[in-house]
Amino acid sequence: MNPVSDPSQNPAAFLRHLYDVAVQRAQPLQGLKEHLPAPPKGRTLVLGAGKAGGSMAQALEALWPADAPLSGLVVTRYSHIPPRPAALAQRVEVVEAAHPVPDAAGLQAAERMLALTQGLAADDLVICLISGGGSALLTLPADGLTLAEKQRINKELLASGAAIGEMNCVRKHLSRIKGGRLAAACAPARVVTLTISDVPGDDPSIIASGPTVPDASTCADALAILDRYRIAVAPAVRAFLEGGLLETPKPGNAVFAGHAVHLIATPQQSLEAAAQAARAAGWAAHILSDEIEGESREVGKVHAALARAVAQRGAPFARPCVLLSGGETTVTVRPRPEGSPKDRAGRGGRAGEFCMGLAQALQGQSGVWALAADTDGIDGVEDNAGAIVTPDTLARGRALGLRLDDHLDRNDAYGYFDALGDLVVTGPTHTNVNDFRVLLIL
Repeated sequence: MNPVSDPSQNPAAFLRHLYDVAVQRAQPLQGLKEHLPAPPKGRTLVLGAGKAGGSMAQALEALWPADAPLSGLVVTRYSHIPPRPAALAQRVEVVEAAHPVPDAAGLQAAERMLALTQGLAADDLVICLISGGGSALLTLPADGLTLAEKQRINKELLASGAAIGEMNCVRKHLSRIKGGRLAAACAPARVVTLTISDVPGDDPSIIASGPTVPDASTCADALAILDRYRIAVAPAVRAFLEGGLLETPKPGNAVFAGHAVHLIATPQQSLEAAAQAARAAGWAAHILSDEIEGESREVGKVHAALARAVAQRGAPFARPCVLLSGGETTVTVRPRPEGSPKDRAGRGGRAGEFCMGLAQALQGQSGVWALAADTDGIDGVEDNAGAIVTPDTLARGRALGLRLDDHLDRNDAYGYFDALGDLVVTGPTHTNVNDFRVLLIL
């Protein structure tokens, strides 16, 4: 039987099919075509940053008139440049840098982008291709801040459990290019930002720390977040924040006059595409939300409670059904006890941590299958996109001598699901609309 039409025959294949549909909906070509501006009187400069940067640049090159000038620079994550069609001429340079912790390559790319904005005129057009991951890839530390210090702060933010909006508030105020500053550097040229959302609420000022849009947050906000999560900064930088000397361009600033921002792909669109695919196969599908935040393992437990209610009582949804959700959860990395092995700690991202929390709370509930994966194809720091949970996940783990609690304690989802053969490995997908979660309840 085809798992798409009869998931009971191969639930894992059905869940993977829905993930693939969601990822395909987030590819940039369709959205770019709908929002592409006309060539200007002057020249067109393309600037961009994010995990989808390579595919966005290629889509733009394919759509842009062959006789209209086009040049620029885009930075994406290492190994995230898609294969280039032989017939497609390259007019926009794409370079690679590190994510989630910035490196010198990202710093060099940011410096080059600012240099390219020099001499822009009112008749020129800047098309900015922005997607998730741009905060790390487009790094240009504020005055008084070194790259090494920026890397440390970024690592501590990632491990703190801070929400994406909080992290990006800090990043914007410790940067010379984020938080609207890239748009300011492009003046007096017109700026059109085409963005793929990876954040709850699709706020362009949060996506990649909003390099081309106004920023309503303040230095005081950034300082409060650093203090909340006990992240130290150099005395000089703290003084700059306290004095408001690292403030970002605000809404209403004249540098944004005439600019436009278009969302070309969003988490909700991908969830709707997956739901439509499930319904087309004859299965009821329900989207819980595309804005779910919180600690990944705890979000997993909430999903488990809902799945158990459906499986055992047929409420609030009748089974069989598919439940879908998205958003951006967080993982707070627990300190390791002194003397404990560290080589296998932290080998997992948000999706894997969600799956561990889900499996722990489901306790082997029959008829419940799940997949959680990052739509960029990389969950955390390993090579997997996420993982699959089955009714016998815990039993198979125990048979292998694995203790789920131990793996949760050291944030090692990769080690647990790798041993079970339940990792979802896709390679880079060349897009990014963040977390994708699907539960199948038979």
